[in-house]
Amino acid sequence: MFLEPLRADNTTIILIDYGLGFGNLIRSHPVTVNIANAAMLAETAKVFRSGLVVTNGPSGKASGPFYHQLLDIIDEEEIVVRGGMFNAFLFDEFKEAVASTGRKNIVIAGLMTEGCVLQTVLGALREGYTTYCAVDACGGMTKEVHLAAIERMKMSGAAPVSVLSLASEFLVDQTLPQSRDYFKLMDKYVPEISMVGELFNYAQAQVSEPSTHSLAARLKETT
Repeated sequence: MFLEPLRADNTTIILIDYGLGFGNLIRSHPVTVNIANAAMLAETAKVFRSGLVVTNGPSGKASGPFYHQLLDIIDEEEIVVRGGMFNAFLFDEFKEAVASTGRKNIVIAGLMTEGCVLQTVLGALREGYTTYCAVDACGGMTKEVHLAAIERMKMSGAAPVSVLSLASEFLVDQTLPQSRDYFKLMDKYVPEISMVGELFNYAQAQVSEPSTHSLAARLKETT
């Protein structure tokens, strides 16, 4: 059961193969959505200081060079360049990088859902990690194969999660100081959430300092 809260101090985020070559194959989601959700996931790791492990194949391989939008967030030196293993845990340097974070919960996302993401999720389960997949930051060649891979992950013991829900779980309480960074993330990637917050603040201000032009004030003036 997945009852332990996901916190930055007990969770490592893993980003797999966000390369231009694979991005060109995505048909399950618009590539713009994939890039945005992957970038939000990377920034979530940075903002909350969770564990973060990034891997890609050599740039000359099919995956191609890493998304530059992610390189703007992470250091290129952080990328573990591995060989042709679909299951990244078969590559010792990657396996050691994950273990060195000292966290037992891992959240995996990347490309392609039906390939390296699925096999690395299964590899993580075999290694004994409590494993999640950030499904909206993944992408497959079709919607059907993307969903089939997620179903196999679920049947094998991994849990799906969204990027927004993970960031919200990391924050857990909007009164904490980190809420400012959280809402900066929302403003950048999920502006609808920021709009709700702005509307709430506006309403609170109207209650505490009612405008003389408000309907309630005009009604009071006429009675």
